[in-house]
Amino acid sequence: MTATGEAAAPTATTTTTTATTMEEVEGTPDPAFVDVDQGLTLACVAFLCILLVAMIIRCAKVIVDPYSAIPTSTWEEQLLED
Repeated sequence: MTATGEAAAPTATTTTTTATTMEEVEGTPDPAFVDVDQGLTLACVAFLCILLVAMIIRCAKVIVDPYSAIPTSTWEEQLLED
C-alpha cells in the first residue's frame, strides 16, 4: 500500500520473471532418448520374442519331420524274444 491508501502495481521485473519461468516450464521438450529401465525392458522383451520365434520354428520342423531330429546312431533294433 502507498501513502494514499492505493495498492501498488506489480513491477515489470516481477512479471518478466514469472513469464520467463512459465515459458521455461511449458517450453521444456520431452527427452529424445530412452531411459535405462525402459531400454533394459525393451531389450529383454526383444530377446524373448526372438527366442520365441526360434522355438516356434524348431518345433514346426520337428512336427513336419520328427525322424530327422533323431540321430540314426541312437536307433536300436528291438530284439524280440519268441
